[in-house]
Amino acid sequence: MLKFAYFAMLIFTLVGSIWLEIFLKVGVLRRIKRALLSILPVSVIFLIWDYYAVTQGHWWFDEKQVVGIFGPRGVPLEEFLFFLVVPLASLLTIEAVRSRRPHWKFGDEK
Repeated sequence: MLKFAYFAMLIFTLVGSIWLEIFLKVGVLRRIKRALLSILPVSVIFLIWDYYAVTQGHWWFDEKQVVGIFGPRGVPLEEFLFFLVVPLASLLTIEAVRSRRPHWKFGDEK
């Protein structure tokens, strides 16, 4: 069961925030292109950093705690998903706050 620890954390994070889209109708998933344009450039930078850190031996991923699907140089699937799930959860959360506090402005309002 330890094999699914990282994956379970990602599921918990997604479940903990996806309800905001459903019940508060925050609209992040309706604007998925905008969300991905925000998430992907930063994710690529951090994945390159991960790749470098693993190849240099600065850190590693415990194979007992990941499902066993690896990308380049031992970066696990869960790490790729981390850089999508966590920013998406963050966007869902901030948009939920904005939906409840419409006077809070962030600079992208029309």
